[in-house]
Amino acid sequence: MNKPIVVKIGGSTFGSPDFIGVIEDLVTLQKEGKSLVVVHGGANVVTEWLSRLGIATKIVDGLRATTDLQTLQVVVAVLCGAVNKKIVADIQSRGGRAMGLSGIDGRLIEAKVKNEQLGYMGEVVKINPEPVETLLKEGYIPVVAPSGFGVEEAMPLNVNADPAAGALAAALGAERLVLLTDVVGVMDGAGEPLPRLSPDEARSLIASGVVAGGMIPKVEACLTALATVPITQIVDGRTPHALVEAIAGKGSGTIIA
Repeated sequence: MNKPIVVKIGGSTFGSPDFIGVIEDLVTLQKEGKSLVVVHGGANVVTEWLSRLGIATKIVDGLRATTDLQTLQVVVAVLCGAVNKKIVADIQSRGGRAMGLSGIDGRLIEAKVKNEQLGYMGEVVKINPEPVETLLKEGYIPVVAPSGFGVEEAMPLNVNADPAAGALAAALGAERLVLLTDVVGVMDGAGEPLPRLSPDEARSLIASGVVAGGMIPKVEACLTALATVPITQIVDGRTPHALVEAIAGKGSGTIIA
């Protein structure tokens, strides 16, 4: 079996024309014989559903604070249900083969509560990759919803998709990790995109505050993956065929390797 490519789809592109392009790229790559694993976000859809239910959204350091069980239930229902199955259906409608699962299934993603301020937001403590490996062997694209099995209380936890993707890529010994987002890549202090970074340079940008907000978990996910993964990329998913171009070495964005 080929080493898989782990692709993280940001929730910001979900349901947009750019999202359809990503789905088409996944099917194209699968038909070319690539092994693919998708980890998806869905923050915008979660926020929309919380708003419908009159539940306020609170973001702390770029992460959703999941401070009560009602919010947690909505997060799990939307990410593991509506968003996950939409992605699976879209892949299959274009001729691909996909199977959806969450980080809870088979204890794929074990997590513990990150801190009290974030409530039921979990941080990844262990990856059990067997469920994903089984689906890959059978020719499916595993589509993973970012939830975790809470090892402290045996309950679902909300998990940020970026660190989940980085940890899963590392556990699989992936060929590469590609994070699709809605920005052109990592920027320097003058706001110019950086095409390539070493791990030390990436850490320095975080420490200096140049990399901030939602870009921090993306860069940290790349650093986590680099334990076993030779190349990681943060790519603008709004660009046509961004995924195919990135894997062919022709795309823009930032490589951390």
